[in-house]
Amino acid sequence: MAAQAANVEIESDIEASAYGEEPDSAYDSEVASYTTSITSTITNYKEENGRRYHAYKDGKTERLDIMHKMTEVTLGGKLNLAPIPENPKRILDIGTGTGIWAIDMGDKYPNAEILGNDLSPIQPRWVPPNVRFEVDDVEDDWTYSEPFDFIHCRMMGNAIHDWPKLHRQCFEYTKPGGWAEFIDLDLTWISPDGSLKDTHASKKFNDEFIRISRETNIESCPGLYLEGWMKDAGFQGIHAEKFVLPVGTWPKDRHLKEVGAWNYLQIMQGLEAFTYALFTRRLGYSKAEVEVICANIRKEIKDPKLHIMFHLHVAYGQKPESATATS
Repeated sequence: MAAQAANVEIESDIEASAYGEEPDSAYDSEVASYTTSITSTITNYKEENGRRYHAYKDGKTERLDIMHKMTEVTLGGKLNLAPIPENPKRILDIGTGTGIWAIDMGDKYPNAEILGNDLSPIQPRWVPPNVRFEVDDVEDDWTYSEPFDFIHCRMMGNAIHDWPKLHRQCFEYTKPGGWAEFIDLDLTWISPDGSLKDTHASKKFNDEFIRISRETNIESCPGLYLEGWMKDAGFQGIHAEKFVLPVGTWPKDRHLKEVGAWNYLQIMQGLEAFTYALFTRRLGYSKAEVEVICANIRKEIKDPKLHIMFHLHVAYGQKPESATATS
């Protein structure tokens, strides 16, 4: 399932010039139909079981759920890769966002207690009876009364200042024999064919974004370090995988096309959100200048001759049976 950059084949018959909103070629029409269909899928995603948990109110929550779907597709339809027991009792979802992963796990494990925490109370009120949410800062000292069979942490880059501490707390509050899984990005934009140049607005933006984030003590590419942080915290039997995230439907492989479509959507949805605060506060850009940058990036991303990709990292490990349990 995982693919390396050098092994990502490019669709050879792409001749369209853009993923335009008003497509003027057969290929553009195909792509527009594809992205429209998956947008409809995410809009109706939580109606599959005869109930609707969440009415999407803004672009932020919609993008978070698009990223959930992108990750699920990337992992072959799985909610997690760690070999957790068939009947877990307690599961913690760190930085739960809209709560969509926790809700799905609640449906899958109806006898488990699922807890999701986040700084923002954007989760739905109507959820499975075994799922609950709380507003909490995961970087504070944890005070849970019982440990967890499984701790899940996903897409927390640009949110965590002290990753080693987070991993230590996850280890402390995992039951002996329990599992923890971390899923995050290496946001370094590359291309398998060298089509992404240093002169591209997209590349300049990506390099600046990573540099500025690190200057503010934020690691925007935590995926690179998950395995090492888990090992340092005390987890054993650590397994790490790396997955390709194309930006757009340019890969030849059908699975990567679908992943790329979801990734394209989440980037186009969140580009301004990524950019405004960091570039105006740290670089002194005006709002108008940021809008120009975003417009140039959008234009490039819509060019099927530009083959941008980055990587998703997954690392999971087990707390030794002999370790001390937290109570």
